[in-house]
Amino acid sequence: MLNALSIDVEDYFQVSAAEPFIRYQQWDEYELRVEQNVSKVLGLLKEFNLTATFFVLGWVAKKLPQMVKEIYSQGHEIASHGYSHRLVYELGPELFREDVKKSKEILENIIQTKVIGYRAPSNSITDGSLWALEILAEEGFVYDSSVFPVRHFRYGIPTSKRFVHRIDLGGNRELIEVPHSTVKIGRVNFAVCGGGYLRFYPLNIVKWAIRGMNRQGYPAMVYFHPWEIDPAQPKMPLRGNARFKHYIKLSTHIDKLKRLFSEVRFAPIGELVLSGATQM
Repeated sequence: MLNALSIDVEDYFQVSAAEPFIRYQQWDEYELRVEQNVSKVLGLLKEFNLTATFFVLGWVAKKLPQMVKEIYSQGHEIASHGYSHRLVYELGPELFREDVKKSKEILENIIQTKVIGYRAPSNSITDGSLWALEILAEEGFVYDSSVFPVRHFRYGIPTSKRFVHRIDLGGNRELIEVPHSTVKIGRVNFAVCGGGYLRFYPLNIVKWAIRGMNRQGYPAMVYFHPWEIDPAQPKMPLRGNARFKHYIKLSTHIDKLKRLFSEVRFAPIGELVLSGATQM
């Protein structure tokens, strides 16, 4: 069964955990490493003949339009990760609409193709920001991949459906939600297939989780960031859990991805959604 593969294109200093130390207004002061890391990701995907969805931050796309063109030219899907990597529930409806419109316009101008997918920075569409789904539909998005059915201090809707589903927004409007993958043990959902979770858990557990979802007839959602294969990135003054999650197993992650890609089949989110290859 085909599973969804996605890459959140942002640089190491743009993660939400770094906001207390590195403000948006300071981003221009930092050396961009994202282009060289995306190049490595593209090489990795080419090695395994895979295509994926790249959720590109608008700020990065504006700085590096040629990188976006290169991603697209290699057959990958370009989708939006917003413009400024600000959390949706901190932006509010008006600023959120401006943020996604700006990002969508930049990306579409670069690749001359409609952008139909969106992922919120730090998965920040929560119970308190479900209004964002209506705005996404109004702005022409077909699917969203922001909801994480877990409990977390920054993101998550633990009661949300765990698999791909349609959301009826009324007025003949709908949005397809492609949530992040979880494993349900008892009454609790656990994340295993992306970001720090993917780096932390042994590969056998990740594959076990994917097989379980596939047996139920649903694709798994695997995601990572280009900076996660860059152990030489400059260190930030992160503390506690944020430091652990950001730096855990960076040096071994590319090898884990290679092993995963050799055993599991993947495709871009848009391809799975538009082809009807997923249950909804």
